[in-house]
Amino acid sequence: MRKLILSLGLVISAALVIILVAADHIDAPAVGSLSDGSSVEDITDYYAFESPSNSDNYVFVCNVAGLSSETSFSDDVMYEFNIDSDGDNIEDQLIQVYFENGEAMTNGVVSADGQTGLESQIVAEGSMDNVQLFAGLRDDPFFMDFFHFVDIVNGVGASLSDDTNTGQYDPERDSDPDTEGVQPYPAAFRSDNEAVDAFAGTNVLSVVVEVPKSAIGDTNGKFTSWVEAKSKK
Repeated sequence: MRKLILSLGLVISAALVIILVAADHIDAPAVGSLSDGSSVEDITDYYAFESPSNSDNYVFVCNVAGLSSETSFSDDVMYEFNIDSDGDNIEDQLIQVYFENGEAMTNGVVSADGQTGLESQIVAEGSMDNVQLFAGLRDDPFFMDFFHFVDIVNGVGASLSDDTNTGQYDPERDSDPDTEGVQPYPAAFRSDNEAVDAFAGTNVLSVVVEVPKSAIGDTNGKFTSWVEAKSKK
């Protein structure tokens, strides 16, 4: 077995088997900034779902390096999909994706015995039947009206709990005694046709692994999953 010790770089997001999504774009100072962009250790989104083309498979997707100019992965970073099948919040199985000379590698679904903690070893003995792997650039799928969100967080306009907030621009708000002195910009999120996707046209580096459900075992269609980016020591 090849052994490679790695330390925890970032833990982000959790997912059930259907789908649960969280997003983080250069929020962690250790992995990027607005001026310098993001690094390949910065996980922006994580997705886990049943394959739309094959109901016998699960798909795991880890997106990294949002809002950056990164176009390739690092041989010093491994992405580890953790799978907890018995509800104890401890990983029972792993899917590890690592890189050698820029080429993505995986050993499929492997046992997590002895892997719990901040360090991991690459495990060579895994289930590789019908495993598919992709790693490369993709359009950032996360939709967010980011700058309007910042306005809300910074208190521009009425609070989200304002019962008189209509969600529309109202130049007469200052004439209302209940809202006197409040800027005439409502804090509600914009409607679908008004919201602006701040991430449109930006890229992420995406790691996608599709594996048979049988490789994970009988979980009655439910398991907990999370992903980590780990840097080589």
